[in-house]
Amino acid sequence: MDTVTEALPSLSPQDALVAVMVAVSVSDENIRTAELVAIERMVNHMPIFASYDIDRIPVVAQTVYALLEEEEGLDALFGLVRDALPEKLFETAYALACDVAAADGKLGEIELRMLEEVRHELEVDRLNAAAIERGARARHMTL
Repeated sequence: MDTVTEALPSLSPQDALVAVMVAVSVSDENIRTAELVAIERMVNHMPIFASYDIDRIPVVAQTVYALLEEEEGLDALFGLVRDALPEKLFETAYALACDVAAADGKLGEIELRMLEEVRHELEVDRLNAAAIERGARARHMTL
């Protein structure tokens, strides 16, 4: 794991947001195109990413993949995310995670557990989390 964290010694706040989105996307070990498109769309259009170098996404994604292969990798990932993100962006991270999970119209048990882990690790209040989840569901409804 040291080589992974040496390759990316610290995450910017935007890197941390991307890392959370990637982690949710790969949590079920089935990276769907809709989820990847959702990540790219959010990075391209959200104000928080206005100054973000989109070329960092593959580097951050590789770091997430490598960490998740480690025994305590998820804990290490959340440590990096908490170190990089100001607390005021914890709910933003959870909202982005929910949007990625909802992007393909399928929320499996593994993705739901990952969202629960994100909510817990970032200490997102349950009532606020419910509102964020409802908003994601509303944005991703289909006819």
